[in-house]
Amino acid sequence: MGQDERVLASSFGAAATAYAEHRPDYAPDAVRWALAAAPGPRVLDLGAGTGKLSGTLAALGADVVAVEPDPAMLAELRRALPSVRALAGSAEAIPLPDAYVDAVLAGNAMHWFDMAVAGPEIARVLAPGGILAGLWNVLDDRVGWIAGLERVSGGEAIGPRDTFRSWRAATASLHLPRAGGAARFGSPEQAEFAHGQLRTAESLVATLGTRAGMLTMPGEAREAALGRIRAFLAQTPETADGEFALPMLTGVLRVRQR
Repeated sequence: MGQDERVLASSFGAAATAYAEHRPDYAPDAVRWALAAAPGPRVLDLGAGTGKLSGTLAALGADVVAVEPDPAMLAELRRALPSVRALAGSAEAIPLPDAYVDAVLAGNAMHWFDMAVAGPEIARVLAPGGILAGLWNVLDDRVGWIAGLERVSGGEAIGPRDTFRSWRAATASLHLPRAGGAARFGSPEQAEFAHGQLRTAESLVATLGTRAGMLTMPGEAREAALGRIRAFLAQTPETADGEFALPMLTGVLRVRQR
């Protein structure tokens, strides 16, 4: 991971409260598919943030342990989900014993992992036959106004993993553990699941404001970008007045340990 990526990856703690309030959870059907054929119920939410994925996992009856490196994000997770075991740690240094979990899931986080180090760590904590899956909430840019929003937002607010048309290619380039060596995984599988969210123009602006690219922009540039997004939403019929359904999907990239 380069210096720029490290800055982006470490940017969320300063906005932990806003992240907890505005980021969406994950489609339950997507989580069920991610866990299909896992050998047991114990799941590690890796890079758990404020617990968006942990909450869905707990609601589905999983035995969840969450690991998150950022202290502010971890504090929000513990506040929101006091019944979930939440530990300080990272994908590159997981504070769990060998073969401890039946699945490792990561919500909007796997692209921040240094997979050269994290891959063997994930394989170490997975039980035989365990599942590794990354989940991303993506905007459905097959919808016209979403495509328009992408154009005015720029790469900082809506990046290559944030839209339906781009997420598969962007995540396929991640260096997942491959078959062979100490970490034996099968071929990756990808799927998407509908996951609309109720938003207002202001809450959507707030959500986009928690993106790493926006959080690391200089103040004036950030406000200008958010201003363009507000102006677009104000003049778009689907979003100009009150609540609307934000067209989203949860995309899943899944591999199984052999």
